[in-house]
Order: sequence, then structure tokens, then C-alpha cells
Amino acid sequence: MIIDDEFDRLFKRMSGSFFNLDELLEEARQTGGQGGPVYYGYAMTVGPDGKPVVREYGNMKPGLLPNAERREPLVDAIVDEKDGILKLVAEMPGVEKDDVKVVVEGATVSIDAERGSKKYHVQVPLEHKVDQDSAKANYRNGILELAFKLAKPDKPKGKTVEVQ
Repeated sequence: MIIDDEFDRLFKRMSGSFFNLDELLEEARQTGGQGGPVYYGYAMTVGPDGKPVVREYGNMKPGLLPNAERREPLVDAIVDEKDGILKLVAEMPGVEKDDVKVVVEGATVSIDAERGSKKYHVQVPLEHKVDQDSAKANYRNGILELAFKLAKPDKPKGKTVEVQ
């Protein structure tokens, strides 16, 4: 029947991505992939302008072989406008406080950690201007918390000229 043929064609088209993922994982296993968990996902938050912000995380991007050597931790950014604080929270289980390295450079925060087979790396772009000198970090039970004071908005440059 025509309807059955059309349904079969649509089903094959829709399920093609699932079959490709299975083939990709099987190929990685056969070629000696590093093992370990393979994960990829999205985190969605609401930005300061009220629009949704979608971020990717994981150690396997679509279309690439998994890389279990370095994992990208999930990082949440929380802005407290009232207290003027930007907080970044990163989940990195299996490492100790001394294994964590945080570098703030310009509008980017680089987080690295390594202990045994656990290796993490992520670069987080900062959506807000922060005072880099105010950075404070705390790591406990696999959770890294970074806190920054939001930078004061720049005062407008220029001079108002009175019209006579």
C-alpha cells in the first residue's frame, strides 16, 4: 500500500541518526577507543535578557568519535544581580582540590583538573563583565564553585555641553 511505503520511508529517515550513532560507537570500540563513559548533552538556562541560553557539554560531539581522555564538565552560570555576583558551578567528581587549576583570562575562564584517569577541561565564556581580582574558588565533594563580583558598569565618557 502507498501509505505503508510512505510510513516505512519516513521511519527509516527518522531513525537513521540512531543507527549512525550505534555504528559510531561500535567503530570506536573496535578501534580501541579509550573506554569510559561516553556522554553528550545540552544545558538550558535563561539569560539576563530573559532569552534561553543553550550550552553543549560532554566528551562526544555529534559526528566525532568519543574522546574519553578529557571530559567537559557541566558548568552552570548563576547571576545574582542583587548582590552583584556571578557564580560558576562545575561538576568534576573524582579529583581533589589540589588537582584543580582555574585561569581567568579576559572574558574566558579555563578549568582543568586531572587525577589518574579523571581528566577535565572546559573553557567558559563569561557573559558578564567581572572583576577578575575578586575571584574566589571553593571545591568540595566533586563540585567547584567560582564566585566573581560583577564589574561596575562603565560611566559614560564624554562631557555634557550646556546649550545657551
